[in-house]
This record gives sequence, C-alpha cells and structure tokens, in this order.
Amino acid sequence: MNTLQNDGSSATKTWRKIVNDYQNPDMRKSVWQLVNTLVPYIILWILMVYLIEISYWLVLPLSIIAGGLVVRIFIFLHDCGHWSFFKSAKANHWVGSIMGVLVFTPYFQWRQSHAVHHATAANLDKRGVGDVWTLTVDEFLEAPWWKRLFYRVYRNPLIMFGVGPLLTFLILHRLPNNSYKKREKNSVHLTNLALIIIILGMSWAIGLKNYLLIQLPVIWVASTVGVWMFYVQHQFEGVYWERAQEWDFLKAGLEGSSFYQLPKVLQWFSGSIGFHHIHHLSPRIPNYLLEKCHRENPIFQVEPLRLWSSFKTMTFRLWDEKKRQLVNFRYLKIYQVEPN
Repeated sequence: MNTLQNDGSSATKTWRKIVNDYQNPDMRKSVWQLVNTLVPYIILWILMVYLIEISYWLVLPLSIIAGGLVVRIFIFLHDCGHWSFFKSAKANHWVGSIMGVLVFTPYFQWRQSHAVHHATAANLDKRGVGDVWTLTVDEFLEAPWWKRLFYRVYRNPLIMFGVGPLLTFLILHRLPNNSYKKREKNSVHLTNLALIIIILGMSWAIGLKNYLLIQLPVIWVASTVGVWMFYVQHQFEGVYWERAQEWDFLKAGLEGSSFYQLPKVLQWFSGSIGFHHIHHLSPRIPNYLLEKCHRENPIFQVEPLRLWSSFKTMTFRLWDEKKRQLVNFRYLKIYQVEPN
C-alpha cells in the first residue's frame, strides 16, 4: 500500500507538479502507435477473410490477437477523450471518433460519461455514471427482492464478463443518452451510420455471414478484456471508497485505482492502462508516458495488483461500510448476525 497522505506533506504538495512534467503528447509517438496497431489489425483482418474459406478454426486464434489490438485501439480513443493523445483538440476529436467506430463506441457520448467517472470515482454518494454498479451491504439488504435478484445476476462473472460486454458494445452503445447534449447524441447516430456502412460494405465484399463470424469473436474478446480491465482497476482488495463529505481526490487516485502490473506483452495490448492510479491523478498523461512517470517517481510506486491474484476480485460483490472493504455474498450471513 502507498503511504502518501493528504496531510500537507511536501510529497502531497508536489504531486501536481510531478505529473505536469509528463502531460506532453508527442505527435510522433502517437502516430507511431496508430501505425503499429492499425496496420497489424488490417493485416489480421485480411488473413482472417482468406482463412475463413479454408477453416474457421484457423480464424479463431487470429481473432484473439485482433481483439487484443481492438483493446489497444480503445486506449487511443480513451486518450483522445482526455486530450492526451494529441495537443490539438481537433486531432483528438477526429481520431477519437474514428477509433470509436472501430471499437463500436460513440466517442463524444463515451467521453462525457467517462469524465463523470473520473470526477466521482470512489465516491459512494456519486455512483451510477460510467462505473461498475456496486451496492453497499445495507443497500442490498434493504432492496426489494427483484432488485437483489437482478443485482446477483449482474454481478455474476459469466454475465459481467461474458454476456455483459457484448450487450454494452453492440447494443447499449447504439442508444443515445437523452440527458446529454446534441454533440454527444449526434456521435451515437454518426457512429451507428458508419457501422451500417461498414457492415453493408463488408457484406457485399465477403458476405454477411463471414463478416459476423470474424467480427463477433473479435469484439467479444476486446469487450470482455476491456470490461475486465475497467472492473479490476476499481474493484480490488484494499480499495478506497468514501462518502462525499470525506472523499479525497488524491486517495481516490492512489488508493481507489489499482496499479495492475501486467506482463509486458499484455501491458502493450492494454496501452499501459494498468498504471491506473497515475492515470486517475492525471488523465492528461499519454498512455506511453504512464510507466515512465511511475518508474521515475517513488511517490507513485504503490503495491501492485498482479495478474493471477487479480482473479480473486471476481468474488467481490458488495461494499461493507462498517469494515470498509469489498465482500462476497456469503458475507451477508455473518453481517446480519453481527452486532452494530
């Protein structure tokens, strides 16, 4: 665990200055990331189109790699949404919108909900937008039976990481949020239009069946990995959550967001988003500078969450405000008999 406290220490006073030194998008690095990701992605698609006429079993392994590249493409959209991929706002918005089509995500609508997430992460009184639905133990016990049942289904790993990601990216992202402004709504319609054009074009070129047999596994792999990454970055042992009155931005970043230490190849595919504690402190740091910021500043070198141990987080279901920790459903039996 980190030892940084919001107590007026010199470390606390300088953290903003430290991150400012890394908030500098490099055009060459950003363009190179686009090249070293989009070119292999296009090549894989060409190979899969060719191989599907030979054997579908040859396509599926390539779809896993292609799905990993889509995760990386999503990180580019993500950085564009934070204005950390390019210095130019227009460049960020254009590239972000194009990447959004490739990952089935309306850029401006997603950008808006994600901004809310950054402003409210780890705040128990501001849940519900751009986050993973999480109830406290008391909220769950006080909920009607149908809500408790729905919540149990929602938090089941098979739903959350199996059906849920496809539902989100293929269906929910097609629907505009009526509470958002015109630009956000238009991004949904324009993304949907672009996807229709792509689907029609690919159906004409290779047939609708072949397109779906290739695209669906790719988007399933990407969406599942993406949802998992987002989940584990805010639902882990020792995570910080607090009510609004006591909520602290610094702690929400360093203790409410994980340092998910992945093998180098997975770090590459995930665009170094595992350095999520730094990202939440400074969303304007480009993905390719997060590791450098972490490595060069001991203040950010918190206890990592490693790959194998991270799977334990799938057992977490509820937040216990008494013990200030995430718990599973079995804990409810103990909770209900414990004295207040």
